[in-house]
Amino acid sequence: MKKYLLCLSAFLVAATVQAQQGKAPGPNVIFIYTDDMGRGMLSEYGQQIVPTPNIDKLAHGGMRFDNIYGSMYCAPARASMLTGYSDVRKGKFTLNRAGIYINYLQGKLTLPEVDERLAPFEQSEHPGMVLPQVFKKAGYVTGEIGKLEWGFATSRRQMAAHGWDYYYGYLDHRMCHGFYPMVMFENGEPVRIAGNTRPDSYPDSAALRNGKEKPQYAEHLFMDKARRFIVSNKDKPFFLYYPTNLPHGPVSVPAIDPVFANNPRLTERQKMYATMVKMVDDNVGAFMHLVDSLGLSKNTLIIFGSDNGHWLYYEGKQPRYDNITTRFYSDDGADVFNGNNGLAGLKETNWEGGVRVPFICYWPGKVPAGTVNRNLVAGYDLLSTMADLLQVQVPDRKDGRSYLPSLLGKKSVPRDNVVFSSFMGPALVTRDGWKLRTCLLDNKNIFQLYHLPTDYREMKDLSAQYPQKVDSLKRELTKACDGQLQHGIFYFSRLPATVL
Repeated sequence: MKKYLLCLSAFLVAATVQAQQGKAPGPNVIFIYTDDMGRGMLSEYGQQIVPTPNIDKLAHGGMRFDNIYGSMYCAPARASMLTGYSDVRKGKFTLNRAGIYINYLQGKLTLPEVDERLAPFEQSEHPGMVLPQVFKKAGYVTGEIGKLEWGFATSRRQMAAHGWDYYYGYLDHRMCHGFYPMVMFENGEPVRIAGNTRPDSYPDSAALRNGKEKPQYAEHLFMDKARRFIVSNKDKPFFLYYPTNLPHGPVSVPAIDPVFANNPRLTERQKMYATMVKMVDDNVGAFMHLVDSLGLSKNTLIIFGSDNGHWLYYEGKQPRYDNITTRFYSDDGADVFNGNNGLAGLKETNWEGGVRVPFICYWPGKVPAGTVNRNLVAGYDLLSTMADLLQVQVPDRKDGRSYLPSLLGKKSVPRDNVVFSSFMGPALVTRDGWKLRTCLLDNKNIFQLYHLPTDYREMKDLSAQYPQKVDSLKRELTKACDGQLQHGIFYFSRLPATVL
């Protein structure tokens, strides 16, 4: 009995020490978040020109989500995902304007002045617990490498306050749409990138011709830092958020991949864009290889997703649509890649092509291999799912809900609906596939009703046929928008200025 009590005492002491150290109950998590990756650009979703075998491997060894919605645009998508609130809510997170760090790089502002001007946005944000804080509460080391966290300009204090132990990348939206950054920020400190000369991160053609320093491509810098983060934290539970700015425009790569170099179907810009997508896939493969080489595969959840739908950076002048009676289809000859998988619309719209995104989860031995999840899911469900996985109590009530049971192959009740904003108006999709979309025209709301299970391309408006369904969904959507549909309309003109 005495021996038993001694063993029990030793166990309790060890358990207490483990709890005090914040030992995480779940796996390492690597979240690869692409920028404007239409799901049709991935061979797992039907892409015919650009091979993406590593992303396919994630899907074949894990779970592909076929009915998941991001947002129509990058900044609200990221804020919604990180806070767990939908982007039609009023005052749940603040978006500001881009460009303040460009002014810093041009010598018009000092970094302390940038901090001072961004301070009101830090004070006006009341998102409750955000995603990195969930991981911190579970005892994880957290890192973000890549595009800025959310908004169009992210303060250094915000990054620290939100729970990032390490970060490296851009803090300004205008900088991250070029691939040759003059400066990156590493834990708040500006790091000069040799060979890169322009504040907007575009390549300097004169410098390329005459300079001695070789320009450095952002994605290569990100991957180097990501490898270092994983290796240095391999013996600790870690969360790596990797928001790459690929394959967002401008179309720019150091060199066209040999796979596309001699393809007669593609223009030079299309070859470059295809190279950008393939680079994403190559880097997914690099993550998988690194995790496997460190012996972490069975204890690492790899998530692959995108913020919003497809955009045609590689095409010339694009046809115009009124997005009420006419809409874009990428498979009608306007897009050689069919990047939005035959769905209607592009990024910035509330058509399916603007908001339905690719999403794959891979965790060997835990997530059932080769499965397709058709439950209705929102990007803002991620925080609740991770909190559920890590057994973390979130104090504030979020809009998201956990899909952990279905992720682990168990039965679960899907959410009733998802909602999302757009430049034209908010929209709602129900679990049984009814979709109500709104369009503000001449200060009047137009409501259209579609049944997605029988109308994948959103071609038949059923609003006149089912007026009661329109009315009931309108009430649900208005409630989700905190009582006013206008909260679901995104206006750049409403963004508060930080630099003017």
